[in-house]
Amino acid sequence: MTGDISRVIRLPDQPTLDTMALSHVPIPQPGPDDVLMRVRATSLNFHDYLVVGGFIPVPAGRVPMSDGAGEIVALGAHVTGFAVGDRVMGAFFPDWVDGIPTDLNNARISGETTDGFAAEHVVIPAHSLTPMPKGWSFAEAATLPCAGLTAWRALVVEGDLAAGDTVLLPGSGGLSVYALQIAKALGLTAIVTSSSDEKLKRLAALGADQGINYRTDPAWGKAVRALTKGIGADLVIEIGGQSSFAQSVTACRMGGRIMVVGSTANGAPELPLRDVVMHHIRVNGMAVGSVSQLRNLVSFVETHAIHPIIDRAFAIDQLAEAFRYQLTGAHLGKIAVTL
Repeated sequence: MTGDISRVIRLPDQPTLDTMALSHVPIPQPGPDDVLMRVRATSLNFHDYLVVGGFIPVPAGRVPMSDGAGEIVALGAHVTGFAVGDRVMGAFFPDWVDGIPTDLNNARISGETTDGFAAEHVVIPAHSLTPMPKGWSFAEAATLPCAGLTAWRALVVEGDLAAGDTVLLPGSGGLSVYALQIAKALGLTAIVTSSSDEKLKRLAALGADQGINYRTDPAWGKAVRALTKGIGADLVIEIGGQSSFAQSVTACRMGGRIMVVGSTANGAPELPLRDVVMHHIRVNGMAVGSVSQLRNLVSFVETHAIHPIIDRAFAIDQLAEAFRYQLTGAHLGKIAVTL
């Protein structure tokens, strides 16, 4: 493949959506423990927007995008367990293979501290790869390593839940829709929030048991308590909104858990500490998950015939347009990008 050319997006110093552009570079070659992956799809996460919008500093030349799915086109000399042609997914934390998160295995973040998947060809360590779910398209698989795994870890790995427990899911983005699908497969009761009655209807069609419009009912924490006979939700997934945190605390039951999976606020969220303390609420922070957890998730979605909801797909040269669409909040589920 020497001399062949690959398309790639590399961010300039102080990037914005207006400065993203495709360039052409020679196809890289894998090292002894790496594979060369022909990327076929990526998908948008809020973390990716923070990178391409210049809110998370990255060095000039960084290749963005944390999600990636494609096929292996070349193997390093020491790689075993994979073959050319295998359909695989990358990882948000490429060095977090198993076990607990550490400073070392969380140091590299695809699309931030190391190059991501906005490129036709990427060299990545073989230990970071997970086979795609059987029967999934590349675009579908590219939605799983970040949003899907975050939902899986929050509900299954960290959630301490049993069938019949109640979870509160925020909004209608990719993470929340995945969490809804997983929750229903686990036999959980799912309450969802959205600013759109139309989206609430669509979420109900996907299995949501109850829906709350947080725009027309800003005291939605109390609404959750009313829907649960005054008890509250066993687990609340919180995305770090400036005003949502206090409502999440209100919505959470005595001795329940709030799982913080993001930080969307421009300022510090309001945190009613007295209620957290007096209601014995456990507040946990977490980011995505390990490669082994992703492999477990693949088995789960195959067993339960779960497929992601993809709202729209864009071409790689429309990446800025895709992010602008994400910022409108009009989507339900994931936004994919094909290469």
